[in-house]
Amino acid sequence: MLIKHRLEQRIRAALERVLGAVDPGGPVLERPADPVHGEYASSAALRLARTAGLPPRGLAERILAALELPLGEITAEVAGPGFLNFRLSPTLLAGQLRALLADPKGCAVSPVAHPERILVEFVSANPNGPLHVGHGRGAAYGDSLAALLAAVGHHVEREYYLNDAGRQMDILTLSVWLRYLEELGVRIVLPQSAYRGDYVGDLARGLVGRHGRRFSRPLPEVGEESDPDRQVDAWVAAARAALGEKDYRKVFDEALEAMREEISEDLASFGVRFDRWTSERELRSAGVIESLLDRLRARHAVYENEGALWLQATAYGDEKDRVLVRSAGTYTYFTPDLAYHVEKADRGYDRFIDVFGADHHGYAPRLHAGLQALGIEPPERLEVVLVQFVTLWRGGERARMSTRAGDFVTLRQLREEVGRDAARFFYVLRSHPQPLDFDLDLAVRQSPDNPVYYVQYAHTRVCGLLRKAGVDTLEVQGLERLTEDAERRLLVRLAAYAETLHEAAAQRAPHILAQYLRDLAGEFHNWYAHTPVLDAEDGLRVPRLALAAGVGTVLRHGLALIGVSAPERM
Repeated sequence: MLIKHRLEQRIRAALERVLGAVDPGGPVLERPADPVHGEYASSAALRLARTAGLPPRGLAERILAALELPLGEITAEVAGPGFLNFRLSPTLLAGQLRALLADPKGCAVSPVAHPERILVEFVSANPNGPLHVGHGRGAAYGDSLAALLAAVGHHVEREYYLNDAGRQMDILTLSVWLRYLEELGVRIVLPQSAYRGDYVGDLARGLVGRHGRRFSRPLPEVGEESDPDRQVDAWVAAARAALGEKDYRKVFDEALEAMREEISEDLASFGVRFDRWTSERELRSAGVIESLLDRLRARHAVYENEGALWLQATAYGDEKDRVLVRSAGTYTYFTPDLAYHVEKADRGYDRFIDVFGADHHGYAPRLHAGLQALGIEPPERLEVVLVQFVTLWRGGERARMSTRAGDFVTLRQLREEVGRDAARFFYVLRSHPQPLDFDLDLAVRQSPDNPVYYVQYAHTRVCGLLRKAGVDTLEVQGLERLTEDAERRLLVRLAAYAETLHEAAAQRAPHILAQYLRDLAGEFHNWYAHTPVLDAEDGLRVPRLALAAGVGTVLRHGLALIGVSAPERM
């Protein structure tokens, strides 16, 4: 069990002995800002003093007297107006380091008490264009979150939902076909809502290379429409009629497959792989949507109005009812998405986590409403995490990079510009609900102010130190002699690693781990600069090498969880 959790249990037990079963009304334990006050502190006595009818310090003394602390491992004292401060003993810290070194692959991280089967769906970008830097943040976040959840004992699967049956794919098909005609010498004026990036031209040239003039048809005549969306829909219908269903589907399928392959390759190069790709078209052909509508009708959760079929979403907490089937008989975007989430539930996951961009902020309530209407409980079984936008900066100004996408910077460009390691570390260093300003200059700088370089350099220093020492197997004797302030700070930081992973996983917050690694690297660099290791006095060389090895082990393990390499040389 984690040190913090063990200590929290003992404080709660002491509170029950002193006051009866009492909710402390806030965190039981916190980390003091100043390490002089110990490794942990509790302000429970200050919050409960009025309820207990005692001065805060007097209540703290009673709690301390009732505490049953593990002998020789943790000491406690009353401080200030009524704080309880706790310090970890050298024996306990040495034991934590021994356990960590004995389990370099798992870093002695104990599993959660109740492991869950969790599906993490992330990225799921429409296959109508390349992945951009915003998708990259979702990819780095989702992959790191899945790794964290697995590291603390959950059974995790990664999934990509391919929206390959919607209107946007029809617009891509139209765009590719028109550019294909342009490649054959036809003068084209693209509809306003068509896709215009260079990648569309690449897809068109691929069609010419593989099929020659097979899809050449007279350019259809399309009437004028003031609404760009209605105009492009008219063009799609005209293209479908001109090509015929067989050739239209061929252009559609080849464009889709090319984009799916590009997305898959980009993600693989970014260190992201999925256990499963789920196709909307396959769900539709399997009758999942019709089954969804039948289930909703059987539960009297839908009604008809003006020829459309509506979900009674307001009955389940949404701000308004939602159209499932339009009066024209077509599905809204929401309908297959809800069917997909029902299919997730039917697969038996305890929890499914959706990682969406910030522009999907209104989507969670309607999904929750739909699942509740179907009796899929509890509501928290579905979690929706919103990842905020990314802005690139260079030289103090917003970066402008030439892009084959036309109006955005691709993930591939970013990776080629700064490297995979820097991109992934920068993406998760900031809390995902906050917008991210990505400094391209900083990301490639080899200096201590570049956080990924700073952390990786700490790992290479550890490796270099162990190489110079000629150590093949580490001895773990004499660790209790690591009593210098900088050594104690490192030991305490290492002892908190498992706790950090559990906290980051529970809060769905990979940035907690990234910031921990940056802080650990800082403490190591400081210790390394001021503490002799290879030339240490008798009896300290071995334990200091073990301490360095522990730092390297945690850096390597933590960096792997966020998809960043741990080089041995730089």
